[in-house]
Formats: sequence, structure tokens, C-alpha cells
Amino acid sequence: MMNLGLQGKRALVCGSSQGIGRAVALQLAAQGAHVTLFARNRETLAKVKDELDTQVGQQHHLLVADFSDPQSVKEAITEHLNTVANYHILINNTGGPAPGPAHLAASEAFLAAFSQHLINNQTLVQALLPSMRAAGFGRIINVISTSVKQPLPNLGVSNTVRGAVANWAKTLANELGPDNITVNNVLPGATNTVRLESIIENKAKKLDKTIAEVTTMEQSIIPLRRFGEASEFANAVGFLASEAAGYITGINLPVDGGRTTCL
Repeated sequence: MMNLGLQGKRALVCGSSQGIGRAVALQLAAQGAHVTLFARNRETLAKVKDELDTQVGQQHHLLVADFSDPQSVKEAITEHLNTVANYHILINNTGGPAPGPAHLAASEAFLAAFSQHLINNQTLVQALLPSMRAAGFGRIINVISTSVKQPLPNLGVSNTVRGAVANWAKTLANELGPDNITVNNVLPGATNTVRLESIIENKAKKLDKTIAEVTTMEQSIIPLRRFGEASEFANAVGFLASEAAGYITGINLPVDGGRTTCL
């Protein structure tokens, strides 16, 4: 029988103040997990926590740090674990680097993106790994990009760093499998979020088209002919976080309506 419940499990969800991260936090809480929200905006996190607190018998927390400053992330999680520990699930998720071609990007842009993504991920894994090992159960899930399968135009820095995170995750999956800790990457496609709205608006201005025209153009290259919902992406994460996904590790799972053209 498939068990999707997460009762008694504690999850740390990064980038959970809005969009995909918020949807993941709501999904894990609905499955019974105690959720800690982690992002830089305390006010927005507090609103999401209010949504989570409608669940009876669960204890949710919020944690604040700026992911562009890895030291602040390290200090925040270290202090937090003095009072709230025993984590079983880690959702690594943070905003992507600015667009632009790789050959024009400054070296500093690559270093900043590497720190914001891989270094923060590594810090959080090392912080939560002892409790996962002690519990004999762990789920590390990284929200990255379909660019790890198929590089996306005009996202040179992002393509490079996302690929590094994907290979880091595969390496961890091999290393941590004996501890019953799975490590997987979930790859969002075009998903209805504020970020997608901004991307479409900018593209409409650049191409001198209407938002409706750009929306139709973007949806036409997706086999399902629509954008995804953040809740649909969160459903995939919720499954990978559950007991039911215990024999799935080291994969890249696109949730993109079939847009990625390779297997």
C-alpha cells in the first residue's frame, strides 16, 4: 500500500515565502509534516506560516536569512538547530541567477551563483545530515531547472550552476544511499508564478507583442499546451518526500508538461 503520509516528520523548505516553495510547504504540511519555512522576508514567511497553522497538531516554524549571503544561512541554521532539531526532509530551493549569455557573464556572477546555490545546499545538508542518519530516514530534494537536461537559451550562468548542483546531488545519492537517505532533483518547467509573469512581461516588451501573444507562443511549445501550477509541482515533491518513494534516488524529474525534448 502506498503511504504518502509524513506524520512525525520535520521538513525544512527553502525559498518558501512564495511560488513553488510556498506550494511545497503547503503540500508537506497537508501530508502531516512539521514544516520550517526558510527565506529572507520575515513578513511574507509569517503569512505563509499562518496558512500552515490551520493544520491541527503540527508545529511549524520560520527561519530568516538572505541566501545571497551564505554565512548568514549558516549562522541561521546553526542557531535554529539549538532549539528545533530532528529534521528528516530538506527542500533546497532559491531564486535563479540573472539571464544573459555565458560568454558575457562576469566571473563574479558565476561565483555568486555557485555560492547561492551549491554552497548553501552543502551547508544545509551538513547541518541536517546527523538527524537524518539518526532517524534512519532522509529526503534531500533540490528544486533546480530543466536546463540540467537541456540548456536554456540566454541563461548561461544558471545553466552552468544548475548542472553543478545536479551532479553534486547524484554524488550525494550514491554516498548517502546506505543511510536510507534519498537525494533527488525536481525540475520545474513554465509554472504559474510571479516570476513567470515577469518573464512574459519582459519578453512581450522585447518582442513588441502583447502578453496574450507571448503566452500563446510559450504554451505552444509545451505538449500539454498550458503552464503548470505550483501545486502540481509540489505534488511531485510531496511524493518524493514520502515513504512511497523510498527506492527512488539520484534522479532528475522534470515537471514541465513535456516541454523538455530529451528523455
